[in-house]
Parts: sequence; C-alpha cells; structure tokens
Amino acid sequence: MEVIVNSGGASKDAAVNRAGRAGQAAGDERRPGGDGSRPAAPNGAPGGTAPILLVGWGIGLAIAALVMAINIVTRAHDAPEEGWGRPILDEASSALSTAVVLLLPIGLALWTRRRAPPRWRLALAWIGGGALYPVLHVGGFVALRSLAYPLLLGGRYDFGAFPAEFLYEATKDVPAFAFAGGLFWLLLRWRDATSVQPRPGPAQLDIRDGARLVRAPLAEILAVRSAGNYAEVLLEDGRRPLMRSSLAALEARLGPHGFVRTHRSWLVNSARVRGLRPEGSGDYAIELGLLEAPLSRRFRPALEALRG
Repeated sequence: MEVIVNSGGASKDAAVNRAGRAGQAAGDERRPGGDGSRPAAPNGAPGGTAPILLVGWGIGLAIAALVMAINIVTRAHDAPEEGWGRPILDEASSALSTAVVLLLPIGLALWTRRRAPPRWRLALAWIGGGALYPVLHVGGFVALRSLAYPLLLGGRYDFGAFPAEFLYEATKDVPAFAFAGGLFWLLLRWRDATSVQPRPGPAQLDIRDGARLVRAPLAEILAVRSAGNYAEVLLEDGRRPLMRSSLAALEARLGPHGFVRTHRSWLVNSARVRGLRPEGSGDYAIELGLLEAPLSRRFRPALEALRG
C-alpha cells in the first residue's frame, strides 16, 4: 500500500527555525509553532471517528423511536379519550429533542477518550452533563409542544406542576444519559482497539521536501514532529526531511499503520518503541533508539496502546 502526502515548495530553513530543532524536552506541552489540531486517540483519525459515532447515534435514535412507538400505543390504549393526536405529538416531540441532546454524551465520550482527563475533571464533566441533559431534553420538547399544540390540536400545552414533572422526567433522562455516554465511549474504545494494528503489506511515505522527493518506508520512520505548518519526519538514518502538512493529516494516514499520537506535537511509530521511562506527573519519555519522544499524560490511550 502506498501512502502519499503532497506539499508545495517551501523554505526548509524557515520551517526548521519555527520548529526549534534544538530539541524539545520529554513531556513538554508547548507546541513548537502548533499544528492547529486537537489531540486524538491513538489512531483517532478524523475520518474514522465520525462513522463510528454516527453508528452510535443511529443506535440511540433507533431506541428512541422504539420507545416512542411503545408509548404512543400504550397511551392510546390506556386513555382512548385522548385519541391518537396528542400521544403522537407528545412522544414525537420527545424523540426529536432526544435526537439533538444525544450530541451531549457523544461529545463527552469523545472528549474522555481523546483527552483522558484527570479523574476529578472527568467526574465534574459527567456530573455536569448528567444535570444538563434533562434540562435540554425537557426544554426541547416543551418548546416543540408549545409551538405545535395551538397549530395542530387547537389548544395550549400545559407541562404540569413544576418541579414534580421535571423531576419525573429527570429520573428517566439521567439513566438514559449515562447509558448513551457509556455506549459511545465503548464504541470509540472498540474502534481504537480494532484499528491499532498496522495493515499488512509494504507501505511508504512520499515526502515533498521543497523541490526534493524523499521516499521513506514506514518501517524506517521513528516519529513525526509538528513544525508549525510543516511536519518533521524523523528517520532512523538521522535524516529529518520536512513536508508541508499538519500532524493531524499525517495521523489520519499513518494511524492505521501503527503510528500513535503521544503528544499534541508528536506522532510515534509504535513498532520502533524500545522503552518507556516515567518522567513524573504521569508523563513518559519514549525511547526510540538514540531518539526520545514525549508521551503526555493527556494522551493516556496512547500509553495503553504502547504498553499493550
């Protein structure tokens, strides 16, 4: 398989100056010039995250649709004097609101998997999300019903006694939020576990370093480091060609071949890792022969992948 990343001509010296090629201490969180990308899971290529989350979102919508159908039939059977209009409108508005607020546990699951935050911050985020979820869900369906009732049923919508009705809805919404968040997190973890192994077959990276083409087998690449608008490819023979590309773009291409994001500015070939040395505060130095790369505590999934 051939992996090709093209780039336009540029001054190598200028890019080297921006990169600070004198070196970067292991665990240093500063971005040498920045690559404008967010941290990702070990192989969290942008193209791979969206499909799996869409699958999870689709599962959530399917469950919401099933609950909606069951509730409509149950209400029509238990209170035939209501007819079908009000149950359909009530349950459809609740399902539509659910479809939107599911983005909250999706976002939190993605943030948890990619950032691996400290436990206290993780707990605060999920507790806050669990409290916000019923507010958004109830607020959404109340707004929809307040608009639809006068138009479709010729009456005014009455939510009922507050806070009793809200607390009743919250007792259903909080477990739904926890289930959805857990489902999305497990899907992301499964995606990472199944995509961490390199694809079989030969692979190489074509590096456009100005007007020069460097063709490097992936097995000879130790790591890739962000250098502003460029990426510095660190080869086992000591060469460090530059190419015009963000680290996130290279992660998307090289992730399926065993390259792991260990730092906001570093991408490491897991096959070339010779050891991990604790640096304190949860950070590590990755030993790649004569080269060392940082592994930040914020990229805990990378640590799990390299240890595994």
